[in-house]
Amino acid sequence: MSLFTTKLFTLVLVVQPKQVLLGMKKRGFGAGRWNGFGGKVQKGETIEQAARRELFEESGLTVDELHKIGNIKFEFVGNSELMDVHVFRADSYCGEPTESDEMRPQWFELDNVPFMQMWPDDIYWFPIMLQKRKFLGYFKFQGHDTILDYTLEEVAEIQENHLVL
Repeated sequence: MSLFTTKLFTLVLVVQPKQVLLGMKKRGFGAGRWNGFGGKVQKGETIEQAARRELFEESGLTVDELHKIGNIKFEFVGNSELMDVHVFRADSYCGEPTESDEMRPQWFELDNVPFMQMWPDDIYWFPIMLQKRKFLGYFKFQGHDTILDYTLEEVAEIQENHLVL
C-alpha cells in the first residue's frame, strides 16, 4: 500500500524550430520561475483536455496537435502527495502569446533557455523533449531547489490519457 496520494498535472511546451515559449509564473506554486504552461487536471477532464485548457488560460494559445512527450513524478520531502506531471509538446499553435494573471509568456532561443531561473529538474529532461524523444522521470526534492534523487529514461511509448473521475 502506497503512503502517497497522486495528483495529476499537465505541462505544455510550445516549440518552434529555433525557439521555445516559456511563461514567467507570477503567483502560486513555482512563482518567479520560467516554466511551460499547465496545471491541475479537473474532474471529468482527460489529461489532454486539461493540457489544452491550461495552455489557453495561461497563454491565450490554442493548438491542433499535442504530442505526449513525457511523464514525470515529483516527490517533495514532507509532502505525501506525489505530482504526476504529463508533459506535452506542441510544434504549431494558433493565436498570439498573451499575458494572463498567472503567466507572462516569452520566447527563448533554444541555445539560451534560462535554466538558472527554471525548476532544477528541467535541465535534465528539457534536452530530451527538444529532440522529440519520449521520457519517464522521477525527481525527489528537498524544498523547491534541491534534487535529492532522480531517475530519467527514454522510452518508445507513453501510456495514453485517462479520465479523472
